[in-house]
Amino acid sequence: MNYLIKGQVIEQEVHENSTATSPYIWRAYDKTRISFSSSSRIPFLCSMNKNRFCTPAFRLLVLILILFQGGSVLAQNKGDVLMPYLSYAGHRPGADLEARFGNNFSLGVGLDWLTAKSNWIFGLNANFLFGNTVKSDVLAGLRTDAGFIIGNSRLPADITLRQRGWLLHAEIGRHFPLNADNPRSGIRITISPGLLQHNIRIQDDPQQAVPQLLGDYKKGYDRLSNGFSLTEFIGYQLLSENRRMNFFLGLEFTQAFTQNRRDFDFVSRTKDETRRTDLLYGIRLGWIIPFYVGSAGGDIYY
Repeated sequence: MNYLIKGQVIEQEVHENSTATSPYIWRAYDKTRISFSSSSRIPFLCSMNKNRFCTPAFRLLVLILILFQGGSVLAQNKGDVLMPYLSYAGHRPGADLEARFGNNFSLGVGLDWLTAKSNWIFGLNANFLFGNTVKSDVLAGLRTDAGFIIGNSRLPADITLRQRGWLLHAEIGRHFPLNADNPRSGIRITISPGLLQHNIRIQDDPQQAVPQLLGDYKKGYDRLSNGFSLTEFIGYQLLSENRRMNFFLGLEFTQAFTQNRRDFDFVSRTKDETRRTDLLYGIRLGWIIPFYVGSAGGDIYY
């Protein structure tokens, strides 16, 4: 079985005339494929006859360090790439969404496939939306003249409103190299159809309950809305040759066509069937963990 490990091959052979205390001869080759046979193979380091510190544990530790660090010199970033990533973004809302919420943020995960020949990108991503500014006071009808909401202990309750939501998208796009020395650095452009959902989160007072907000009563105030969305991204993507710096950074734009999904809205005292246009503009940063798949079957670069 063949393993490609950071462009370096390491081989160990058993010497026919070796003693019990020095059973190995160590050799290393500068190639791109490693073959592990029944006799374990590791790099040339030392001979136990010459160095009393070369214990099996020491050799194992140095082997791990070499395999981990070898990529800084001989690593490759060629071939098809499987790219799981984490991302973070800040957004400014627009259109109908701006009337309901302030600026928000999103934390996302994704999985992309980057082709070697044509640099096409195919993937999936999911993002959790959150924000602290809610412009619509959906609980105004529950407040006293002084602006308080009274709990079941007959004291003002500490009720806060927050924005929550999520985005689910399929993704297609392309990478355009800018550097001939590293064709995996360049412009990343993607378009992502999917689903956007947002709602008003009503956070209860931990010390007392408000009867009007117990159980399903909250659904009459949260204005849960969702619908088809389309997200475009344009920015810079880098997959470094030593594999230590892999990220993307750019501008993101989302257009969503949503509608309230609750059967009844307590504020308007009707079913809200208004069709909405929700916009988001922002900057997204993603950190990529690439896995390179070689042209030969079964070859994977870690």
